Order: sequence, then C-alpha cells, then structure tokens
Amino acid sequence: MKLCALFSGGKDSTYAMYLARKAGHAIDCLLTIQSSYVESYMYHLPNIHLTKLQAEAMQLPQFMVNSAEGKEEELRPLREALEKIKKERGIEGITTGALASVYQKTRIEKICQELGLKCISPLWGKNEISYWHELLENRFKVMIVAVAAHGLDEKWLGRIMDKAAVAELEKIPGIHPAGEGGELETLVLDCPLFHQKLVILESEKKWDKNKGELRITKAEPGKK
Repeated sequence: MKLCALFSGGKDSTYAMYLARKAGHAIDCLLTIQSSYVESYMYHLPNIHLTKLQAEAMQLPQFMVNSAEGKEEELRPLREALEKIKKERGIEGITTGALASVYQKTRIEKICQELGLKCISPLWGKNEISYWHELLENRFKVMIVAVAAHGLDEKWLGRIMDKAAVAELEKIPGIHPAGEGGELETLVLDCPLFHQKLVILESEKKWDKNKGELRITKAEPGKK
C-alpha cells in the first residue's frame, strides 16, 4: 500500500516505518504533529523541530501541522491533515508507532476508519526488551532525550542506547522500558532508512525535580 507515516522522530514511529517498508509497503510521506500541549497523551514533544532534518535524511516529503490543546481537541488537526494528504497524494493508509497505548491506538484507528484509511501498527504487542534488541540488531542509533520516572536520572539524557543500557532499563522497577508510559522519549540519529545521519552539535540539559529533557539547539546532516 501507499502509506503516510505518522512521524515524531523517535524510535517507535521510525521503526514502524522500517517494518512497513520491509513488508513491501511504500512510504510516500511523513506527517508530524507539533504540539504545545504539555499534557498530551497523543504526541511526542521533545526536539520535534529535528524531524525536518530526519525527513531530509530519508528523502521524504513532510507535512507538519500544529496541534490544539485538550484531549479531544488535539485529534482534530490530525484528522484534517490526513484527509488533506489522502486527497492530495492518494495514500491508502498510515503507519503508527503504537506499542502498548490503547488510548493512542484506538483514537488513531477511529480517525482512519472515518477516512477510509488502513492503520498499520507493526509494533503493537511487542515485548519491550526484545523490541530494544531488535532496534539495535537493525542498526538503529537511538538517543534518550527526555526522562520522567524514578530510576531515570539526569545521566540518561543524551545517552546512546546499547545492550548495557537496555540491561539497566530492564532492572528499573515500575517502568515500561520502552517508555510507553512517558518514562522516556527518544531521538533516532541513524538507521537503515537514513541516507545521512543526524549529527548533534549543541544541546542543553533541563532538569526539574525528577524529570528532564535534552534540548538540541543545533544539529546537521552528516555522512554515514
């Protein structure tokens, strides 16, 4: 099928694209929702501006729209954007990085059903630790850019995930190791979909009590 990828720049949306393409689907374009709603249950917030560089690295056109605030209100721009993209580019479905959030998955599926689009969520139900190992085995370079859980301190910000980091995550009690509960947010710096990697030049850590974010202020494409 000809698909539009819901894309946030993190591991889940990127790996969902990778699996969809591996299954024979064509990724036609990207849709990124830029939200200022800090309590959003739907959208990834940290470093969303870097998706432009990632889109260029994948040589794919990107649609970026702003989201409204509120649980139901933030769905409206998503629906309107998908309706427009379907009309303009003839997409047949979308990919999502939904892994375990029924809240996200059911709302996106409802919108797709209304618009006559297929919703492909290839990560759904994956074991979170096995999933991390899949990412590493498939040469995904993933950086932690936000944390919000006990056991995840400031040292995790900017950390590149490897087998040792996955083992540490597995030992932290009470969290979803893949971050489905908002415990962590990620940024993909390189993967097989990228023709160029993402090089971070300048960043700053913001820490408040038991949560923090790595704000990337300067980045550029680099040779693989």
